[in-house]
Formats: sequence, structure tokens, C-alpha cells
Amino acid sequence: QVQLVESGGGLVQAGGSLRLSCTASDSAFRFNPANWYRQAPGKQRELVAGTTTSGYTTYVDSVKGRFAISRDIAKNTVYLQMNNLKPEDTAVYYCNVVVRGVINYWGQGTQVTVSS
Repeated sequence: QVQLVESGGGLVQAGGSLRLSCTASDSAFRFNPANWYRQAPGKQRELVAGTTTSGYTTYVDSVKGRFAISRDIAKNTVYLQMNNLKPEDTAVYYCNVVVRGVINYWGQGTQVTVSS
């Protein structure tokens, strides 16, 4: 079992920045892809950003150029730097790791609210 603990959410004005952190209970991020998802009220959960073990990153179009995913292997932590936030970024953000390509682990979620 991998435990994921997220932090860094909060309330911010449009145009502001937040950095989300996700710390794993073991070295899961060293050997497996990691992702950030979000879910807004009444909407399906969507993949926001992902990173592979080789450092390849991918983003949903709506956040390209504003968000950046990164990992610190020594700290077992994955980050999501979010800049120029917009009200439509408001959601609960979830950290995810896929172990051995089939086992999904999720964090508890952290609320991000962007006011206009």
C-alpha cells in the first residue's frame, strides 16, 4: 500500500499562484508515473498533468503554459506549480501514482479555490 498525502491547496485570487505537494509513504514516485487530477463540482475527474520516470511531462490543454509538474525523488514528493490561476481552475486536486502499470493509488485531495 502506498499512502499519498497532499498539501498546498487554498483560496487565491485570479492571477495568483499555488504549489501543491504530494508526498508518498515510500519510493513509489522513483519507479512509477505520477499524475495530478482535479474534479470540479458536477464534473468528471480530469487528468491535469502527468510525469513519467524519465521526466516526460504532459498537460491538459487548459493549463499548458501555466502549470508545471515536477518530482523530488529524494523527498518522495511530486509537485504541481500553478501560476496565473483562473476561476475555472477551482476544484479538488488529487495526486495519483500508478504502480506496475495497474495499481492506482490516490491522495485524499486538496481544495483549490480561485476567486474572480
